[in-house]
Amino acid sequence: MSTHAHTPLSAARSGSRSTEQGFVLIVAMLFLIVLTVLSVSMFRSFNLQERIAGNTREKERALEAAQSALQYGEWWLGQGNGSTGANCSGVLNANTLSQMQVCSNMLTAPTTLPWSARADYLPPNMTVATGGGIAASGDINYNAKPGLSIGYLGLSPDGKSLLYQVSAFGYGGSTTAAAVVQSTYQVSGGNKPLDQP
Repeated sequence: MSTHAHTPLSAARSGSRSTEQGFVLIVAMLFLIVLTVLSVSMFRSFNLQERIAGNTREKERALEAAQSALQYGEWWLGQGNGSTGANCSGVLNANTLSQMQVCSNMLTAPTTLPWSARADYLPPNMTVATGGGIAASGDINYNAKPGLSIGYLGLSPDGKSLLYQVSAFGYGGSTTAAAVVQSTYQVSGGNKPLDQP
């Protein structure tokens, strides 16, 4: 007679069941960790995209403000206001046409803002408040008025036109969002040379 020790069937099943439950718990915890890591990375990605969109918006606003001042300066020259220029200093009001002037001294560092010699221009419907923010109308407050400077470059190569450099800057809603634009503007004389048809 041999005696064998048998383990009851119910005890064997409960041991394997606790092992299965431990395995399921570990898998569930790993799954939870993966989901948490994915959620955090998606949140960070969304936050980064939101900041990029905000910076792009501010950059575009600054560029539009600078472009409006540049076009105003070109319009002013087109009204027959060109000259060889004077030595410019200080800040003038470009919205008062009689204060606009052509400078004989060119800007030495156009990207260093704001310029000490310039004309500030406030386009219609633009609101300006130091520090930016939101206007009562719900639109943006620009940080500062756009500025412009017109410099005399000399005669064109054919000697029939005057050349000017129009420089302008603009801010978005903060001092960190700024744009500078420049153009060369040609003003032709009203009289044609006698040797031309």
